[in-house]
This record gives sequence, C-alpha cells and structure tokens, in this order.
Amino acid sequence: MIPPQRRRRPAGPEKDPPPEPCGKNPQRLYVLTGAADHDERAELDLVTLIVARADPSAAAQPEQAAVLRLCANPLSVAELSAYLNLPYSVVTVLLTELLTAGLVQARAPIVRQALPDRSLLEAVMHGLQRL
Repeated sequence: MIPPQRRRRPAGPEKDPPPEPCGKNPQRLYVLTGAADHDERAELDLVTLIVARADPSAAAQPEQAAVLRLCANPLSVAELSAYLNLPYSVVTVLLTELLTAGLVQARAPIVRQALPDRSLLEAVMHGLQRL
C-alpha cells in the first residue's frame, strides 16, 4: 500500500497579503478619531447600551454610519467594538462625537434585581402544589 502524498503548491507569483483590519493600523485609528485630543469623552463603560436616534447621513464617516445602522436596536459598547473590529477607546471617541451631535442615546444597562423575595417564591410554589 502506498501512503497518500501531499499536493504541492505550484511555484508562481505570491498573492498580495490581505489588507490589515483598521484595528491594526495606528494611522487609520488616528484619522478615525479626528486626529484631535479628546479630553472630554463621554462616560461610557463596556455595558452601556447605545441606541440610534437618527439614520446615517450621506456626509457621515463610514464608521459613524455603521454605528448608526448597528444601533437601530440597543447594543452595548463592547458589542459595537467587536462588530466594528475597532478598539474600545476608538469606539468611545466615535460615540462621544455621535452623542454630542444628538445622533445616538446612551442608556444605563438594565439591572435585574439580585434575588426575588423568598416569600413570593414560597407563595408561588405552594399555589402550584395545590393545582
């Protein structure tokens, strides 16, 4: 029995490497953030929910338009960062600009009560047992 052989790649010109995602290019990130010193960023944490208030305009940057399209339904800042493949700090700068323009709204995350009242649970349990 002859063991299987690997097929060798034909020797030829190598293809161009795929373009780098914008998260890896510091110059692109500098351009995205407006190349300005943003001392006054909005107080956003990873779980802050962002909701779009308007549709993207034709003059909006591609990243800002993407944020507005993604935020038709509430999304957290961490989810936006992952979907856009951008660092958290760049996303917060973009969101600060959109918040200032009134195009998005930031909401505190919905916090559920830690534990329901024990007496309520017991009443429900006894009611179910009676059925």
